[in-house]
Amino acid sequence: MKIILFANTDWYLYNYRLPLAGALRNEGHEVLLLSPSGKYTQRIQDNGFAWQAFDFSRRGINPLNEYQTILRLTRVYRREKPDLVHHFTIKCVLYGSIAARKAEVKRVINAVTGLGYIFTNRNFFTWIVKPMVEFLYQRVLKGSQVIFQNQHDLNYFIKNKLASERQCVLIPSSGVDVDKFQPAPHTERISLVVLPARMLWDKGVKEFVGAAELVKQFGMKARFVLVGDVDEGNPSSIPREQLKEWQNQGAVEWWGWQEDMVSVYQQASIICLPSYREGLAKSLIEGAACGCPLVASDIPGCQEVVENGLNGLLVPPRDVQTLADALLSVLSDKKLILKMGVESRKIAVRKYSVQRIVSKTISVYNNEK
Repeated sequence: MKIILFANTDWYLYNYRLPLAGALRNEGHEVLLLSPSGKYTQRIQDNGFAWQAFDFSRRGINPLNEYQTILRLTRVYRREKPDLVHHFTIKCVLYGSIAARKAEVKRVINAVTGLGYIFTNRNFFTWIVKPMVEFLYQRVLKGSQVIFQNQHDLNYFIKNKLASERQCVLIPSSGVDVDKFQPAPHTERISLVVLPARMLWDKGVKEFVGAAELVKQFGMKARFVLVGDVDEGNPSSIPREQLKEWQNQGAVEWWGWQEDMVSVYQQASIICLPSYREGLAKSLIEGAACGCPLVASDIPGCQEVVENGLNGLLVPPRDVQTLADALLSVLSDKKLILKMGVESRKIAVRKYSVQRIVSKTISVYNNEK
């Protein structure tokens, strides 16, 4: 069977879907990865995968340009003649589904990895665009299977008749390699609180900075670190100048993008993600696998990983004071840090191992819903 995996960045394919591509290849399938070009392209190819460039604007809304994108994608599907296509992220799902229908692709799998910027932000642009996106979802998802990462998003699509119940499958996250992401003894004398994410306002970065300032004012000795790069293709991206300003003020450290995330998690005392909305937070799963306590927003996509009081704490989103209080309560109790870390590791192994997630995904491919 020939399978195309289509995403809006090569970064996404490399960091989230390479294990799936590898498992499919091991089963004898022909796999083609499709995305805009970027710095992860060579890494994908170095792992022996066929990759093809398909460049398009993630933020573009010009109708003519977007229509041309769909036509170009249709030509790719007609030329490659895949038996199955799997789309990730909103534009890839919408445009890929239309193109697959035009190219008469037999099987279409659509992954709703989160509701995204259009659904989670309230401004004039999203007020205009959201009804249009929902209208498109209603029409293009017909005939496909739709994979969701959390129950809330799945229920939203069914309730709003964007997809039918028989189409929907729940597969939490893209999984984590629990053999690679493992706990290690802490050598840091000063506690390290890490927010690992793309530098987006939606990830609660501003709230994290505010909480860091409050914790330090309380007298707690701790380092607060932002780990991740800006995402200039995302409307919610934080300017580099702002991140540098926060660092210069001494509120937080900004480490930027890190190659060795295992080492980052193993240094951390707490993984913090005060996000406004997630599909299912990969950074929390990776942190849990490395035996870290978790402090995160009480929202879909975080609630599934953080069992409040067991392996971490859940706090209301956009609430700086409550976030600071939660961080203080964990930081001030070394035994609690160790206890929650043990529980985090158990949850990651039991629920989110990459082998388990990949197996579930391939079962959908094989119509074993």
